[in-house]
Amino acid sequence: MVWTGGAKKGFDVETAELQEENMNKRLFVAIDPPQEIREELTTICCGLPDARWTPPEQLHLTLCFIGEVSSATFLDIREALGEIEAAPFALRLQGVGFFPPRGQPRVVWAGIEKNEQLAILQRKIVTRLFSLGLEPENRKFAPHITLARLHQTPAAKVGNYMAMYGLLNSAPFEVENFLLYSSILGRKGASHLVEQEYQLEK
Repeated sequence: MVWTGGAKKGFDVETAELQEENMNKRLFVAIDPPQEIREELTTICCGLPDARWTPPEQLHLTLCFIGEVSSATFLDIREALGEIEAAPFALRLQGVGFFPPRGQPRVVWAGIEKNEQLAILQRKIVTRLFSLGLEPENRKFAPHITLARLHQTPAAKVGNYMAMYGLLNSAPFEVENFLLYSSILGRKGASHLVEQEYQLEK
């Protein structure tokens, strides 16, 4: 695994700890789709009332939500994820759906075609985090990209949306890295900051 951006070999950890003292971070691990896939997704981010659509720059495929950690734990996580070894692979968008599957829909998403290499990478990340004594979100991994969060959007409107875009099927796109993100909550929602990029190598 090759690190790019952020901390590198020889990074002064003591200095970083002093600079980041008492600064907790809310973390998640994700894959960013390429620009052309984001542009394709933005064309279907419309047509639902009372929907808060995801900004294009926040259209991530989340692999693991870690939650809020101390600055010291953040440094451990950043280093530990760099030890994961995995090769690049290709993904494809496939269909749309919503959460929860029963009751009032709250989230609309674009699905990802089943891919064993993606599942293996996600398991490696979760296993590495557990080895640090962390308890990341451990629900069954259902890879998707969140398109919108809904507020009392009529179920019939959601059903129409599913019918219109249910056959979504993108061209394959290469995954050559994954990212450690921090999420900063503000009045207008969350902003996401790349803390570290990890290259996948053959």
